[in-house]
Amino acid sequence: TWKWVVGPMFLYLCERLVRFWRSQQKVVITKVIIHPFKTIELQMMKKGFKMEVGQYIFVKCPAVSKLEWHPFTLTSAPEEDYFSIHVRIVGDWTEGLFNACGCDKQEFQEAWKLPKIAVDGPFGTASEDVFSYETVMLVGAGIGVTPFASVLKSVWYKYCHDATNLKLKKIYFYWLCRDTHAFEWFADLLQSLEAQMQERNNAEFLSYNIYLTGWDESQATHFVVHHEEEKDVITGLKQKTLYGRPNWENEFKTIAGQHPGSRIGVFLCGPEGLADTLNKQSISNSEADPRGVHFIFNKENF
Repeated sequence: TWKWVVGPMFLYLCERLVRFWRSQQKVVITKVIIHPFKTIELQMMKKGFKMEVGQYIFVKCPAVSKLEWHPFTLTSAPEEDYFSIHVRIVGDWTEGLFNACGCDKQEFQEAWKLPKIAVDGPFGTASEDVFSYETVMLVGAGIGVTPFASVLKSVWYKYCHDATNLKLKKIYFYWLCRDTHAFEWFADLLQSLEAQMQERNNAEFLSYNIYLTGWDESQATHFVVHHEEEKDVITGLKQKTLYGRPNWENEFKTIAGQHPGSRIGVFLCGPEGLADTLNKQSISNSEADPRGVHFIFNKENF
Protein backbone atom coordinates (compact mmCIF):
# COMPACT_ATOMS: atom_id res chain seq x y z
CA THR A 1 0.00 0.00 0.00
CA TRP A 2 2.77 2.43 0.85
CA LYS A 3 3.97 2.42 -2.78
CA TRP A 4 0.60 3.81 -3.88
CA VAL A 5 0.39 6.30 -0.99
CA VAL A 6 3.90 7.82 -1.09
CA GLY A 7 3.55 9.41 -4.57
CA PRO A 8 0.23 11.22 -3.97
CA MET A 9 1.32 12.28 -0.47
CA PHE A 10 4.55 13.77 -1.85
CA LEU A 11 2.62 15.75 -4.47
CA TYR A 12 0.14 16.91 -1.82
CA LEU A 13 2.96 18.12 0.46
CA CYS A 14 4.59 19.97 -2.45
CA GLU A 15 1.30 21.65 -3.22
CA ARG A 16 0.83 22.67 0.43
CA LEU A 17 4.36 24.11 0.54
CA VAL A 18 3.74 26.16 -2.62
CA ARG A 19 0.46 27.45 -1.19
CA PHE A 20 2.14 28.32 2.13
CA TRP A 21 4.91 30.20 0.32
CA ARG A 22 2.41 32.16 -1.77
CA SER A 23 0.32 33.01 1.28
CA GLN A 24 3.36 34.53 3.02
CA GLN A 25 3.99 37.07 0.26
CA LYS A 26 3.14 40.65 1.16
CA VAL A 27 -0.29 41.96 0.16
CA VAL A 28 -1.09 45.68 0.29
CA ILE A 29 -4.68 46.92 0.54
CA THR A 30 -4.74 50.06 -1.61
CA LYS A 31 -8.40 50.97 -1.24
CA VAL A 32 -11.53 49.93 0.66
CA ILE A 33 -14.85 50.95 -0.89
CA ILE A 34 -18.17 50.59 0.92
CA HIS A 35 -20.98 49.70 -1.47
CA PRO A 36 -24.71 49.65 -0.67
CA PHE A 37 -26.33 46.69 1.06
CA LYS A 38 -23.31 45.99 3.30
CA THR A 39 -20.93 45.04 0.53
CA ILE A 40 -17.30 46.15 0.61
CA GLU A 41 -14.73 46.15 -2.16
CA LEU A 42 -11.09 45.49 -1.32
CA GLN A 43 -8.55 46.62 -3.90
CA MET A 44 -5.14 45.01 -3.35
CA MET A 45 -1.68 44.69 -4.86
CA LYS A 46 0.80 41.83 -4.62
CA LYS A 47 4.16 41.46 -6.33
CA GLY A 48 4.06 39.01 -9.24
CA PHE A 49 0.29 38.52 -9.04
CA LYS A 50 -1.21 37.56 -12.42
CA MET A 51 -4.83 36.68 -13.02
CA GLU A 52 -7.31 35.74 -15.73
CA VAL A 53 -10.99 36.63 -15.89
CA GLY A 54 -13.33 34.83 -13.50
CA GLN A 55 -10.62 33.36 -11.25
CA TYR A 56 -10.83 33.25 -7.46
CA ILE A 57 -8.50 33.54 -4.48
CA PHE A 58 -8.42 32.40 -0.87
CA VAL A 59 -8.20 35.21 1.68
CA LYS A 60 -7.09 35.14 5.33
CA CYS A 61 -7.23 38.08 7.72
CA PRO A 62 -5.21 37.24 10.87
CA ALA A 63 -6.87 40.13 12.73
CA VAL A 64 -10.18 38.25 12.38
CA SER A 65 -8.99 34.63 12.48
CA LYS A 66 -5.48 33.18 12.28
CA LEU A 67 -6.62 29.93 10.65
CA GLU A 68 -9.66 30.64 8.47
CA TRP A 69 -9.29 30.92 4.69
CA HIS A 70 -12.28 32.02 2.60
CA PRO A 71 -12.70 31.90 -1.21
CA PHE A 72 -13.68 35.06 -3.11
CA THR A 73 -14.08 35.62 -6.84
CA LEU A 74 -11.88 38.32 -8.34
CA THR A 75 -13.95 41.22 -9.67
CA SER A 76 -11.08 43.12 -11.30
CA ALA A 77 -9.86 42.65 -14.86
CA PRO A 78 -6.35 41.41 -15.83
CA GLU A 79 -5.76 44.77 -17.53
CA GLU A 80 -6.02 46.67 -14.22
CA ASP A 81 -2.98 47.37 -12.03
CA TYR A 82 -4.67 45.93 -8.92
CA PHE A 83 -6.89 42.99 -8.05
CA SER A 84 -10.14 43.29 -6.15
CA ILE A 85 -12.85 41.28 -4.41
CA HIS A 86 -16.35 42.18 -3.30
CA VAL A 87 -17.33 40.89 0.14
CA ARG A 88 -20.95 40.80 1.25
CA ILE A 89 -21.33 41.02 5.04
CA VAL A 90 -23.37 37.93 5.91
CA GLY A 91 -21.56 36.20 8.80
CA ASP A 92 -19.14 36.48 11.72
CA TRP A 93 -15.96 36.40 9.62
CA THR A 94 -17.15 38.95 7.06
CA GLU A 95 -18.47 41.14 9.89
CA GLY A 96 -15.03 40.95 11.53
CA LEU A 97 -13.34 41.93 8.25
CA PHE A 98 -15.81 44.81 7.87
CA ASN A 99 -14.88 46.14 11.32
CA ALA A 100 -11.14 45.46 10.93
CA CYS A 101 -11.10 47.63 7.79
CA GLY A 102 -12.71 50.45 9.75
CA CYS A 103 -15.91 50.37 7.70
CA ASP A 104 -17.99 50.70 10.89
CA LYS A 105 -16.44 54.14 11.56
CA GLN A 106 -17.53 57.44 10.04
CA GLU A 107 -14.10 59.09 9.85
CA PHE A 108 -11.53 58.51 7.10
CA GLN A 109 -9.18 55.57 7.79
CA GLU A 110 -5.43 55.81 7.27
CA ALA A 111 -3.88 53.12 5.04
CA TRP A 112 -1.43 51.97 7.74
CA LYS A 113 -4.36 51.13 10.03
CA LEU A 114 -5.78 48.59 7.57
CA PRO A 115 -5.36 44.95 8.61
CA LYS A 116 -2.81 42.56 7.13
CA ILE A 117 -4.22 40.22 4.49
CA ALA A 118 -2.85 36.90 3.22
CA VAL A 119 -3.83 35.80 -0.30
CA ASP A 120 -3.48 32.37 -1.88
CA GLY A 121 -4.13 32.03 -5.58
CA PRO A 122 -5.45 32.78 -8.09
CA PHE A 123 -7.21 29.56 -9.04
CA GLY A 124 -8.88 28.85 -12.36
CA THR A 125 -12.58 28.46 -13.16
CA ALA A 126 -14.70 27.71 -16.20
CA SER A 127 -15.20 31.44 -16.84
CA GLU A 128 -11.66 31.70 -18.24
CA ASP A 129 -12.92 30.16 -21.51
CA VAL A 130 -15.29 33.05 -22.27
CA PHE A 131 -13.00 34.51 -24.95
CA SER A 132 -12.86 31.16 -26.78
CA TYR A 133 -16.37 31.68 -28.20
CA GLU A 134 -17.88 34.19 -30.61
CA THR A 135 -21.21 34.10 -28.74
CA VAL A 136 -21.71 33.56 -25.00
CA MET A 137 -24.52 33.47 -22.47
CA LEU A 138 -23.48 34.69 -19.01
CA VAL A 139 -25.90 33.83 -16.20
CA GLY A 140 -25.33 35.12 -12.67
CA ALA A 141 -27.60 34.60 -9.68
CA GLY A 142 -27.33 37.10 -6.81
CA ILE A 143 -23.73 37.56 -5.67
CA GLY A 144 -22.83 34.98 -8.37
CA VAL A 145 -22.52 37.96 -10.70
CA THR A 146 -18.98 38.65 -9.38
CA PRO A 147 -17.01 36.54 -11.92
CA PHE A 148 -18.86 38.28 -14.75
CA ALA A 149 -17.85 41.66 -13.37
CA SER A 150 -14.29 40.60 -14.17
CA VAL A 151 -15.32 39.29 -17.60
CA LEU A 152 -17.26 42.43 -18.57
CA LYS A 153 -14.49 44.73 -17.34
CA SER A 154 -11.94 42.81 -19.42
CA VAL A 155 -14.23 42.94 -22.46
CA TRP A 156 -14.49 46.71 -21.97
CA TYR A 157 -10.69 47.15 -21.86
CA LYS A 158 -10.13 44.90 -24.87
CA TYR A 159 -12.88 46.63 -26.82
CA CYS A 160 -11.46 50.08 -26.07
CA HIS A 161 -7.95 49.16 -27.21
CA ASP A 162 -8.45 46.81 -30.18
CA ALA A 163 -11.95 45.49 -30.87
CA THR A 164 -10.93 43.95 -34.22
CA ASN A 165 -8.80 41.23 -32.57
CA LEU A 166 -11.55 40.25 -30.12
CA LYS A 167 -13.02 36.87 -31.08
CA LEU A 168 -16.04 37.46 -28.83
CA LYS A 169 -18.73 39.18 -30.92
CA LYS A 170 -21.92 38.87 -28.86
CA ILE A 171 -22.71 38.65 -25.14
CA TYR A 172 -26.09 37.70 -23.69
CA PHE A 173 -25.97 38.59 -20.00
CA TYR A 174 -28.61 37.47 -17.47
CA TRP A 175 -28.66 38.52 -13.85
CA LEU A 176 -31.21 37.06 -11.44
CA CYS A 177 -31.49 38.83 -8.11
CA ARG A 178 -34.01 38.71 -5.26
CA ASP A 179 -33.94 42.39 -4.29
CA THR A 180 -32.92 45.77 -5.68
CA HIS A 181 -30.07 46.54 -3.26
CA ALA A 182 -27.59 44.21 -4.95
CA PHE A 183 -28.09 46.02 -8.28
CA GLU A 184 -26.51 49.23 -7.07
CA TRP A 185 -22.77 48.45 -7.14
CA PHE A 186 -22.94 46.42 -10.36
CA ALA A 187 -25.19 48.79 -12.34
CA ASP A 188 -22.33 51.35 -12.58
CA LEU A 189 -20.25 48.87 -14.58
CA LEU A 190 -23.15 48.07 -16.93
CA GLN A 191 -23.84 51.79 -17.44
CA SER A 192 -20.19 52.34 -18.44
CA LEU A 193 -20.30 49.42 -20.87
CA GLU A 194 -23.61 50.59 -22.31
CA ALA A 195 -22.24 54.09 -22.93
CA GLN A 196 -18.98 52.75 -24.42
CA MET A 197 -20.78 50.49 -26.90
CA GLN A 198 -23.12 53.30 -27.99
CA GLU A 199 -20.18 55.64 -28.59
CA ARG A 200 -18.66 53.03 -30.89
CA ASN A 201 -22.02 52.42 -32.65
CA ASN A 202 -22.12 48.80 -31.50
CA ALA A 203 -24.88 48.80 -28.92
CA GLU A 204 -25.88 45.28 -30.03
CA PHE A 205 -22.60 43.78 -28.74
CA LEU A 206 -24.00 43.40 -25.21
CA SER A 207 -27.58 42.27 -24.57
CA TYR A 208 -28.43 42.12 -20.89
CA ASN A 209 -31.53 41.05 -19.01
CA ILE A 210 -31.86 41.84 -15.31
CA TYR A 211 -34.53 39.89 -13.45
CA LEU A 212 -35.87 40.88 -10.04
CA THR A 213 -37.17 37.58 -8.67
CA GLY A 214 -38.24 38.64 -5.17
CA TRP A 215 -40.81 41.27 -6.13
CA ASP A 216 -44.16 42.12 -4.57
CA GLU A 217 -47.33 43.89 -5.76
CA SER A 218 -46.19 47.42 -4.80
CA GLN A 219 -42.92 47.00 -6.74
CA ALA A 220 -44.81 45.71 -9.78
CA THR A 221 -47.14 48.75 -9.66
CA HIS A 222 -44.14 51.10 -9.44
CA PHE A 223 -42.60 49.29 -12.39
CA VAL A 224 -45.71 49.75 -14.56
CA VAL A 225 -45.94 53.48 -13.74
CA HIS A 226 -42.32 54.19 -14.76
CA HIS A 227 -41.92 51.62 -17.55
CA GLU A 228 -42.19 54.23 -20.34
CA GLU A 229 -39.31 56.34 -19.03
CA GLU A 230 -36.09 56.36 -21.05
CA LYS A 231 -34.02 54.73 -18.33
CA ASP A 232 -34.92 52.09 -15.75
CA VAL A 233 -35.81 53.58 -12.36
CA ILE A 234 -33.88 50.86 -10.47
CA THR A 235 -30.63 50.48 -12.38
CA GLY A 236 -30.47 53.66 -14.49
CA LEU A 237 -29.94 51.51 -17.60
CA LYS A 238 -31.79 51.73 -20.91
CA GLN A 239 -32.76 48.05 -20.60
CA LYS A 240 -35.74 47.79 -18.27
CA THR A 241 -35.58 45.50 -15.23
CA LEU A 242 -37.77 42.41 -15.66
CA TYR A 243 -39.87 40.82 -12.93
CA GLY A 244 -40.12 37.11 -12.19
CA ARG A 245 -37.89 34.43 -13.70
CA PRO A 246 -36.79 33.99 -17.32
CA ASN A 247 -38.37 31.39 -19.59
CA TRP A 248 -35.14 29.58 -20.38
CA GLU A 249 -36.63 27.44 -23.15
CA ASN A 250 -37.70 30.56 -25.08
CA GLU A 251 -34.34 32.27 -24.42
CA PHE A 252 -32.34 29.32 -25.76
CA LYS A 253 -34.55 28.91 -28.83
CA THR A 254 -34.32 32.63 -29.64
CA ILE A 255 -30.52 32.68 -29.35
CA ALA A 256 -30.21 29.46 -31.37
CA GLY A 257 -32.31 31.04 -34.12
CA GLN A 258 -30.13 34.16 -34.22
CA HIS A 259 -26.82 32.24 -34.36
CA PRO A 260 -27.28 29.15 -36.58
CA GLY A 261 -24.26 26.90 -36.91
CA SER A 262 -22.47 28.47 -33.92
CA ARG A 263 -20.82 27.10 -30.80
CA ILE A 264 -22.35 29.12 -27.97
CA GLY A 265 -20.74 29.11 -24.53
CA VAL A 266 -23.16 29.07 -21.59
CA PHE A 267 -21.53 30.19 -18.33
CA LEU A 268 -23.27 30.06 -14.96
CA CYS A 269 -22.31 31.14 -11.47
CA GLY A 270 -25.24 30.23 -9.27
CA PRO A 271 -27.10 27.49 -7.37
CA GLU A 272 -27.20 23.84 -8.36
CA GLY A 273 -30.90 23.92 -9.27
CA LEU A 274 -30.35 26.60 -11.90
CA ALA A 275 -27.32 24.67 -13.19
CA ASP A 276 -29.51 21.59 -13.83
CA THR A 277 -32.03 23.68 -15.73
CA LEU A 278 -29.44 25.35 -17.96
CA ASN A 279 -27.62 22.07 -18.58
CA LYS A 280 -30.85 20.40 -19.77
CA GLN A 281 -31.67 23.36 -22.01
CA SER A 282 -28.14 23.35 -23.46
CA ILE A 283 -28.49 19.67 -24.38
CA SER A 284 -32.06 19.86 -25.73
CA ASN A 285 -31.37 22.93 -27.89
CA SER A 286 -28.12 21.61 -29.40
CA GLU A 287 -28.47 20.01 -32.81
CA ALA A 288 -27.22 16.53 -33.69
CA ASP A 289 -25.69 17.84 -36.91
CA PRO A 290 -22.05 18.89 -36.24
CA ARG A 291 -22.67 21.94 -38.46
CA GLY A 292 -25.67 23.02 -36.39
CA VAL A 293 -25.87 25.17 -33.29
CA HIS A 294 -24.31 23.78 -30.10
CA PHE A 295 -24.58 25.10 -26.55
CA ILE A 296 -21.53 24.30 -24.39
CA PHE A 297 -22.44 24.47 -20.69
CA ASN A 298 -19.90 25.60 -18.05
CA LYS A 299 -20.71 26.16 -14.39
CA GLU A 300 -19.40 27.10 -11.00
CA ASN A 301 -21.65 26.72 -7.98
CA PHE A 302 -21.74 28.41 -4.58
